[in-house]
Amino acid sequence: MSTINYINGINGPIVYIKGITELQMSEMVYVGKERLVGEVIALNSSLTTIQVFEETTGLKPGEIVEGTHSPLSLTLAPGILGNIFDGIERPLVEISKQGFAYIHRGISVEPLDGEKLWKTKLKVKRGQPVEPGTIIAEVNETSAIVHKVMLPPDMEGTITYVAANGNYSIHDHIVTIQLINGQEKELTMVQKWPIRKARPLAKRFPPLKPLITGQRILDTLFPLAKGGTAAIPGGFGTGKTMTQHQIAKWSDADIIVYIGCGERGNEMTQVLEDFSKLIDPRSGKSLMDRTILIANTSNMPVAAREASIYTGITLAEYYRDMGYHVAIMADSTSRWAEALRELSGRLEEMPAEEGFPAYLASRLSTFYERAGMVQNLNGTEGSVSIIGAVSPQGGDFSEPVTQNTKRFVRCFWGLDKSLAYARHFPAIHWLSSYSEYLLDLSPWYNDHVDPQFIHCRNQMISILNQESNLIEIVKLVGSDVLPDDQKLTLEIARVIRLGFLQQNAFHPEDTCVPLKKQFLMMDIILHLYKRSKSLVTMGMPISILKERNIFEQIIAIKYEVPNDHLEQLEHYRKDIDTFYEHIMENNA
Repeated sequence: MSTINYINGINGPIVYIKGITELQMSEMVYVGKERLVGEVIALNSSLTTIQVFEETTGLKPGEIVEGTHSPLSLTLAPGILGNIFDGIERPLVEISKQGFAYIHRGISVEPLDGEKLWKTKLKVKRGQPVEPGTIIAEVNETSAIVHKVMLPPDMEGTITYVAANGNYSIHDHIVTIQLINGQEKELTMVQKWPIRKARPLAKRFPPLKPLITGQRILDTLFPLAKGGTAAIPGGFGTGKTMTQHQIAKWSDADIIVYIGCGERGNEMTQVLEDFSKLIDPRSGKSLMDRTILIANTSNMPVAAREASIYTGITLAEYYRDMGYHVAIMADSTSRWAEALRELSGRLEEMPAEEGFPAYLASRLSTFYERAGMVQNLNGTEGSVSIIGAVSPQGGDFSEPVTQNTKRFVRCFWGLDKSLAYARHFPAIHWLSSYSEYLLDLSPWYNDHVDPQFIHCRNQMISILNQESNLIEIVKLVGSDVLPDDQKLTLEIARVIRLGFLQQNAFHPEDTCVPLKKQFLMMDIILHLYKRSKSLVTMGMPISILKERNIFEQIIAIKYEVPNDHLEQLEHYRKDIDTFYEHIMENNA
């Protein structure tokens, strides 16, 4: 006979049950009369500890806790794309249709529409042996994505029944499988998967292909590989969300998962409105056709905020298993870490640096290590790339969340408030940022763009580093005392900053730039540097070089040359050569 579990103590989102229970670690439970969703997070012989994902106001000792005998899991089936969920996969749009402006305590709404009929094409035959991950059916989930219904990762056997092609709901019986042990099981389109458990895979691949974003400073200077991890740390107003918007809209990922974790309600509302208006450059239709939004604002319970990033990564892995490349935007992991800190405080655990729990680093690593380029169980290749925003208080990169994140990501895009206040966007600073994927991706750039791509990139970084050293001298004694070759370095660095690194998200030609144009722009800037340097070496004053406005012309390339007419860039190279020859003739 099952024991009845009674609440003994309540501390914010933490609920205690005294005595021995039949509950298991990580089991999902229903708490109290309103059946609030919770999860077992600690067990011993005398006490069971539960975190509740909903507001516990009004909950009383003596109310019943009911176990479900299963971990906190997601419902995986067609209907996920284009949806907006909270941190534990409750559909916010469906909740609002029921007349609720807020999520009411204990509200029970199916994550996915169980009545909608999907045009289904079966991909298996009767008598066919199937393995974990085998694609059993296909559904056109949106105009952009074909949803591949897969055999759960823990099943293997022989197909004994296949429904005819037609329209089915996600709960309809479409296939019967005889398992290896002889048992027959009827399958629908629905899978359940625990959020804290990574989905299995066949093989991991090294990161050899870049995630192309169309943003010059990212693709050229600090590239991210497909299946890689990146952090975007920055203070308030430095452009974390805008940078993630640009990546979401223009990157060559197939599917975007955006996790609004602990952000302000008005900011999250703006994100939801912006995403619904964005047009997918691939199809010309709504970007929401290949986007999943998870909204868990700062006024929602902290326990659900802690779960939200695991919900996002589980949804990403599910689509990865179909053979898609998925990019996750987590905004922001700092708010997630603050939720961890609050829960840890409620549990009376020993705090570590700045009050964060001692296991902050291990939790961050568990999240970021679920990224990767992989071969799935069904033989397809897919990837999950994680881009996590970090919001350090006061823009201090030495605080624990930023420092621990740097340990587990290989790409660091450091936002700088001085650049943001100077209206230089993206405000990613080239001196504090880095990418450890550059060496891995070099062969790809050589084969698909140009063999000189990495060499040109390194030259530009060198010029920017030289500028940084020279600016310190200029601050002390002024620029007039510098020799002309150093003045030229400063001038070319200005061209790189304004003409290449600065990018206008609202300009039709500059918002997204193909890699070929990025390389040609680099090449032209360095050609100008080479020609100008030879003139300065011959004793030509920098003032004469600046007379014909050639530097400003090169800065304007990003606006003047359309992305589909790259042949026009050759005119700029000829202008530089003409400029060089003109000065040589006039000063012969």
